[in-house]
Parts: sequence; C-alpha cells; structure tokens
Amino acid sequence: MIEYDYIIVGAGTAGCVLANRLTAGGRHRVLLLEAGGSDRSAWIRVPIGYGRTFNDARYNWMYEAQPDPALDNRRAFWPRGKVLGGSGSINAMVYVRGQPGDFDDWRAAGNPGWSYADLLPYFRKLEDHAWGASEYHGAGGPVYVADVSQSVHKLCASFLRACSELGIAQTRDFNGAAAEGAGLWQVTIRDGVRVSAARAYLHPVRGRPNLALELRAQATRVVFTGTRATAVEYRQGSERRVALARGEILLAGGAVNSPQLLELSGIGAAPRLREFGIPVVHEAPAVGGGLQDHVGVSYFYRARVRTLNNQLAPWYGKLAAALRYALTRGGPLAMSVNQAGAFVRSRPELQRPNLHIYFNPASYSTTTIGSRRRLLNPDPYPGFLMSFNTCRPTSRGSIHIRSPDPLEPPAIAPNSLSTPADVQDVFDGARLLRRLAATKALAAVIKAEREPGAAVVSDGQVLADFRARAGSVFHASGTCAMGPDARTAVVDARLRVHGVTGLRVCDASVFPNITSGNTNTATLMVAEKAADLILDDSAGGAA
Repeated sequence: MIEYDYIIVGAGTAGCVLANRLTAGGRHRVLLLEAGGSDRSAWIRVPIGYGRTFNDARYNWMYEAQPDPALDNRRAFWPRGKVLGGSGSINAMVYVRGQPGDFDDWRAAGNPGWSYADLLPYFRKLEDHAWGASEYHGAGGPVYVADVSQSVHKLCASFLRACSELGIAQTRDFNGAAAEGAGLWQVTIRDGVRVSAARAYLHPVRGRPNLALELRAQATRVVFTGTRATAVEYRQGSERRVALARGEILLAGGAVNSPQLLELSGIGAAPRLREFGIPVVHEAPAVGGGLQDHVGVSYFYRARVRTLNNQLAPWYGKLAAALRYALTRGGPLAMSVNQAGAFVRSRPELQRPNLHIYFNPASYSTTTIGSRRRLLNPDPYPGFLMSFNTCRPTSRGSIHIRSPDPLEPPAIAPNSLSTPADVQDVFDGARLLRRLAATKALAAVIKAEREPGAAVVSDGQVLADFRARAGSVFHASGTCAMGPDARTAVVDARLRVHGVTGLRVCDASVFPNITSGNTNTATLMVAEKAADLILDDSAGGAA
C-alpha cells in the first residue's frame, strides 16, 4: 500500500490549488481524491454552459436544503460541483474577492495573518490579470482574469447610468482601490474558455510523478490512530480502499462535504455522533454550525429595447451564437450572463456596503422552474433582471449528517432571515431596485416590471414575495470556521483542526464570516495561503 505525504480530499477549487503547490518542489508525494469525474466536457469549457451543468448530476451533487421556515418552507436547490474543479467548474465565473473589511474581520476574530493586507499578496500571486501587474493585481499566476468591458451587452451601460443618477459611484475595479460602487464584473474566462482551478492549477501539472489523482473516489472516513489522522477510507466503484498519510490529510470538500466527512470520522458534537453509532474521536461542537450563504431574489423586467433574450431565445439566434463561438470563441456563449453590478450601502450610517446588486441583460422569469435554469432559453420577449442579496448575512444555519451512511446527503438547514438585520436588508434591497428602475436611464428601457409586479408595494408584500421566490446564490461557507476557541471554531489560524493532529480543512468552510460577493476567488486565496502554511510547517516553521 502506497503511503503519501499528503492526501487531499476533494479536487475542487481549493484541492486543485493544493495539489499544484504541494507537489511543486518534487519532495512531497500527494494523493488527490475526487468523488466526481473528469471536467473534459464542452458544457464546462464553454462559459455559458454552466446553465446546463447547473442541473446535470454528472457534474453536480444536486443537493436540496431542508424546508426553510423563512422561505415558505421551500426546499432550496443547492448545486455543488462534483467534478474536477468542483463548483468552480459549474459557477458563473465572476471574479470578486470581497470587501477588504471582510478579511479584516477574519483577523479581528482572532486569526493572525488573515487581514486584507496579509492576504493581498496571495490574491496577486494567483492572478494573471488582463491589466498586468500593479499594486492590486498580479501577472503570470495560474488564474487568468479577464476584462470584458468591450464585450458586455450595451444594456449594461443603462444600468451604470442609473446607478450614477442615484449617486452610486462608478468603479473600474471591484478588486482594486475602489471595491465599493457600480461597475462591470471581471471574469475567469480566457479566449472564450472557462478558467476553473482544474484548468489553471491541475491540468498543467498532471504529469508530475509525485501527484496521484483518483477520480470517482468518494472519501467515506478519515482514520485516526489515537487523535492523529493517518489514513482516508474511500469508495471507488464497488471497492473500498484505504490510503495512508505519513504527513497530513487535507479536507477540501467545501462547506457541505468537509463538515460531513468530519462527523463521519468522529469529529463533531458527541451527542450527534453517538446518535448514529459513530465513535467519538474528538468532541468538536462547532463542526457543521455557522453556515452562511447569500440568499437573493431577482426582479424581472420586460424591456422596450433588444436584450440578450433576442439573441438567445429564438432557434436561429442560438444557431448564430453557436457558429460565432465555433469560429471566433466570441459572442454571448463566451460570456457569463452576470455582467454588471454594484456593492452599495443602503443607509448612510453604514460603514461598508450591505447590498450586492446584480444586473443581467437577460431574463428567465418564464423558463426557470426549481432547479431548471436554462441560460440558453431566456424569456421569449425582450427582458432583463436585477437581483440583490445581503453582503454579510447575520443568520446562521447548519450542515450535519443525518445517517452514518457516507453516501447519504447531509441535512442542509439554511435558517435564512433569522435576524432582524437580514430582514431589514430585504426591504432596503427591494427599495433600491425600484429606485434604480425609476431612473431616467432604466425607465427609458423598461416596459413593465413582470415580477414581483406593481402590486407588490408595502414592506409586508415585499417580504412575502422574498419568502416566496428567493433562493441561494450558492455561496455556502463557515461550517468549519477558523478561530482560536475550539468551542466556537473548528480550525485554528493555520487551518489545523482543533483537538487532533495531522488534519486540516482548506476550503470555504473555514471562512469565519462570509465574504461580500462571490466566494470562489476567496477560496482560491485560502488554498494558496494554506499551501504556504503546510509547507512552512513541514519545514519546521511552526509548532
């Protein structure tokens, strides 16, 4: 049986980064386990293909949350990547780090080395930015970051003018000196092809002799000798296998699967583990708690002008877009439909943005039912949408096993809108979208608000509409949070699991608080820093 220096569980965004960085010196032998399969699919490579993988069990865990009391007891759809590259192979490719204050909060929570100033070098390190190297951006890193300002739909300009009418400042760079304001998203797309962590970090180093990759290999348990993690059990097809670790085991399964595997392995709240007959290796009450997610709602508009719907709804438009992509790697298929947006303070007394606004020059009010979101089948009339969510929700949910069977999906309890602050942001977000729609710039292109519609006016109606239509924005985090107190956190500032040795968690589950905006970029950064911490510790740099 082969023994590895490091076993990485999960070849998603974080796992691909770790596999690259830990094998770079040639000194460490690394095993990378992935429950899903290959990412060599046109639906993953073509940027707009995420509308298909969103509902494709070949690439997606297809989770459903528990009935959420705040959302009319609906079961939210929770897509998570089950493929090389993980959720970064099926996401919208928006490149947003988060507000600097998000990370200063991480440091203030007792995590030295995790302030924005500490982390900016890691953001720069991972980038190959279209604008080149600068104080805020890097060049030559694995992840290409594109400026698509010359390619976005012209309706985005109307949105930006509307923001200016309301006094919302313009920013050229959400990831630079002015993270607040309205602007166009940067994206991880290069030459019309998605840049996932698998494409950026893993595929270029697949030939390294010290890197072993096992696909369709679902980890079922971390094995301990005393309180030291020494092996990983996993299923591959009908076989049960065991891989030995002489160094460390690194969990990179994300906010859903990392806490699930910890509990299956005997790390969690003792009463829960005993309920399922799992021997307690170490009582860790915080495992699976602290779940944070962005919950958003879209307002849909019929337009007086042509939108992306006109290009992608008719069959001949689809054909033209496909031909253009095949010939030039350009056009709407080479883009994310999330093209513009803003980070806004809805009340003057706030110190930081509390609302994340999205502008999409297409609409899906008649073609989206539950988990079925077809980006290539927008509404059959000109339309667009605007959405909002709270930047830093104060509500907390949980993710826990509901069976000792590792193949049984865990119970995801979002616990949305469980605080007055989050409810207040629903009112503020709805008012802001209505104010944007009433500006000269957008009123000139809006024929009617289709959803929720003019009849939804009062706070009670706005909240009822949110409860009826809102859903996850797919930014789960916080379920193995980082912090110094083992009663309220799962890992320390070096991402080591409290109470045991030889085990770390290195993914979005360690976020002490969710970042403002899309979470994939921050996950890349966490993994980059994690690799440095691991290598430093292996060289004797920390106790």
